[in-house]
Amino acid sequence: MEKLKLIIADDHTMFLQGIVSLIENESGIKIIGKAVNGIEVLNILKIQKADIVILDISMPEMDGIELSKLLKKEYPSIKIIIVSTHSNAKIISRLIRIGVNGYLLKNAEKAELLEAIYSVAEGRNYFSREVEEQYQNNSLKIERQISNLTELSSREKEILVLIAQEFNTAEIAEKTFISLNTVNTHRRNLLSKLNAKNTAGLVKYAVENGLVD
Repeated sequence: MEKLKLIIADDHTMFLQGIVSLIENESGIKIIGKAVNGIEVLNILKIQKADIVILDISMPEMDGIELSKLLKKEYPSIKIIIVSTHSNAKIISRLIRIGVNGYLLKNAEKAELLEAIYSVAEGRNYFSREVEEQYQNNSLKIERQISNLTELSSREKEILVLIAQEFNTAEIAEKTFISLNTVNTHRRNLLSKLNAKNTAGLVKYAVENGLVD
């Protein structure tokens, strides 16, 4: 039987090496690439075919959410398993909507990771018990919040991330090549669309939706 070809992506070297050490000696698995962000995953896929990609969510340059979207569009046959510290129901819901095939937390044991890998390889989704509970307990609230997020323009999302990263109005204007007035207009629109009272509310929303750590 041909081995499953895996790519593993996580920007924390210790955790990346930990996953590799857990599964590299499995007879049915071959690790064909390791990456610290989504860009590196895409570069690997330019030269090698993969069956499964195991991803963290929070990574520099291209995070797990954006990479999952792109993989589902450009490489629909590849299965995606998220392994993350995030158990936030809104993040889980976004990734389920994108179409990821598995999601488990970083405290999972080797047996569960292998179960997830072989389950998605056989065409079944695998979501850990904690992940399923978070999603089911918060599903109605999540749908409303995701609706708010999808109403934001790409520029508004960019501004929201910069606000959450503690850049001030002048710095945001400089980074995005827009005027101070335009930044302030975007800020007001964000407050209105996300039903936030102040900047702290915007930051909280960005963190809870996985836009920033």
